Amino acid sequence: MSETDDSRSQRVVAVVGPTAVGKTTLAEDLAVLLHGEVISADSMQVYRGMNVGTAKPPQSERRVPYHCLDLADPSDDFSAALFQRCARAAIEEIADRNKLPILAGGTGLYIRAALDDMHFPAGDTRGGFRAQLEARAEVDGAEAMHARLFEVDPSSAELIHPNNLRRTIRALEMVSEGASYAEQAAGFEIRESIYDTVFIGLTMDREALYRRIDARVDHMIASGLLNEVQKLLRSNMREAITAQQAIGYKEFVSVLENGADMNTAIDDVKRSTRRYAKRQMTWFRGDPRVQWIDVTDLSPNEVTRHAIELLDSLKPEFMNDSSKTKRG
Repeated sequence: MSETDDSRSQRVVAVVGPTAVGKTTLAEDLAVLLHGEVISADSMQVYRGMNVGTAKPPQSERRVPYHCLDLADPSDDFSAALFQRCARAAIEEIADRNKLPILAGGTGLYIRAALDDMHFPAGDTRGGFRAQLEARAEVDGAEAMHARLFEVDPSSAELIHPNNLRRTIRALEMVSEGASYAEQAAGFEIRESIYDTVFIGLTMDREALYRRIDARVDHMIASGLLNEVQKLLRSNMREAITAQQAIGYKEFVSVLENGADMNTAIDDVKRSTRRYAKRQMTWFRGDPRVQWIDVTDLSPNEVTRHAIELLDSLKPEFMNDSSKTKRG
């Protein structure tokens, strides 16, 4: 969807924050109360077969329709550019049915790709030239590829560490498309939504959040995460779930294949998830548009009440007739 007066008038709610803070519950509550539907903005929930480890809401427990789940196999390439197309199509589809689109997730780049005035090169998916670059990298190595980038696009090379081969290859691919990684990165600093968006952020005391994360990981184990990883391995997805650095999957590969200690793997998942939550908060704290609710001592119902009050104070038109999501 391109930026138009029509998209500017489209109302959207975005629920953001770190993992395990309660985004899904709030998004569903708002969808029920405001006649909305949920769009998942999670870079791992787009993959089929990765359910338990991504905390993907089970179909039987969803109270409202969900969008942008199960879009690709774990072995498929997926990108923010592809997510942008899917999410914006979902926003348009939901709005056409006079429902309120509610974006919920912790992948900051996906949130911004869907809602902000961000442009990605048309070839931002795997193609023939990228395959050539990857083959060349296997021979020459990361530093040589970075030196090649410096020759053709020095401003982009200065932003990329010489050991970051994946990003170097993407930058070289962009050069071939007449684009620049540096120019795209500069565009990331401009935070302007193409929709009439309210950003609601959930935060809580760090130690309380870490306890929630630990409890969630324990629940994932009890719900069959190890079996899910085993199924992916049997489907020849080993390279996919390790290359993507999918937290909650890669840690158990050694348990299943090499007999590594299970408790150690669980501790690793918890530690990695806590670190990821810190990175999420850093990302979202950098966005001045986010209106924060501290949920440390709040029940889910209280969180929803605070969110409704926030929406009513910021955008009363969202509340006046929640069955109409476009301004007349």
